[in-house]
Amino acid sequence: MAKSKIYVGLEIGTSKTCMVVGEVKADSSVKILGVGETKSVGVRKGEIADMANVRTCVREALLEAEDVCDVDIRSVFLSVTGSHITGVNNRGTFRLPDEDLEISNEHVEESKEIARDIAIPSDNVYLHNIVRQYWIDGNEQASNPVGLLGRTLEADFHIVHGIKTRIQNSIKCAREIPLDVDDIVFAPIASAQIALNRQDKEAGALVIDIGGGTTDYVLYLNGAVAASGCIPVGGDHVTNDIHLVTQMPLSKAEKVKCTEGDASGDPARSVGTVTIPDDKGFPELEIKRELLNDIIRGRLEETLKLVRQKLPDDSLEKVGTGVFLTGGSSLMRGFGELANDVFHLPVYRPEQPEVSGIHEYFRDPQYSTVVGLIRYAQLMDEDSPKVKAGILGKLVKAVWPF
Repeated sequence: MAKSKIYVGLEIGTSKTCMVVGEVKADSSVKILGVGETKSVGVRKGEIADMANVRTCVREALLEAEDVCDVDIRSVFLSVTGSHITGVNNRGTFRLPDEDLEISNEHVEESKEIARDIAIPSDNVYLHNIVRQYWIDGNEQASNPVGLLGRTLEADFHIVHGIKTRIQNSIKCAREIPLDVDDIVFAPIASAQIALNRQDKEAGALVIDIGGGTTDYVLYLNGAVAASGCIPVGGDHVTNDIHLVTQMPLSKAEKVKCTEGDASGDPARSVGTVTIPDDKGFPELEIKRELLNDIIRGRLEETLKLVRQKLPDDSLEKVGTGVFLTGGSSLMRGFGELANDVFHLPVYRPEQPEVSGIHEYFRDPQYSTVVGLIRYAQLMDEDSPKVKAGILGKLVKAVWPF
């Protein structure tokens, strides 16, 4: 890159609305200039349920971010999630003309178009078309096939799509601030840019981002996306379970979950009683620690098993690195042990990325998605700076043609 560039990431989550401003310097290093954050109001399971309230939240995050970094923010990379978003794999096969033996860029584009041509519901729109690998005459070629000889070229793609109107709601919210949308990114794909390095992706890794209302996941095998999706369950459901079983107020259920709960299943951590002191006129409450931990583990175990069921058959056997946990709800005590029990793989928390600026935000996994948007923007620009604008412009226009 000849000069530094500034990118802005916007995440409208169930629990928080967050905007991060990042500067990518000429040497490709990243500096975070500012962060704006507010508690989300009007978002359910990762999707907008009250436009006016969400618009207010975005505006508050914007003003705070601009105030901190002294940057006039005009556009954002926007993350989206929701159970309506689906990732599928497809292969396109193109036979070269008889007079051609050497694979050209045109042949590669033909195979890509065939791979991307899958039937999706009429109400859906494409979010990502990600090349996984190429095959020449039935032999796997992991890198660029241009210039190689062959008769048949096949392209494997991972295609992410979702309901158009639900994605439009997020774009509409940003546009009414007003903010332009540079690109729309499925949340776990953004999180993976912070959670994983190139070696992790090559060896095979599963990223699970568990927030307040959703659990997003993305699986990498041989350096490429093999599966992705969203489960409409998150940490807020654990809080609600505690509330329903114990009848304690939701605010107290959230506090006792975070301060006293444990999801490991270790009997030694389930001894005794938890006392919730009286405040604001509510009577003092007691709950057996064993019951509390059983409630927490039961819901989180169910959620992780749902993720496991969504993965391709035998794919976990190909994961060489392990499971990476991100998202605010991944901070639950004992969650790593639970994930190990479910997936039978090493479990990690992403290390602090190599960025400068406001470091405290990167030690907390709940910021993986929004900071990952900055990395995503950087990678897109480095991979294809000339093509990027045209492709992303067409994508956003396809979703929001107004």
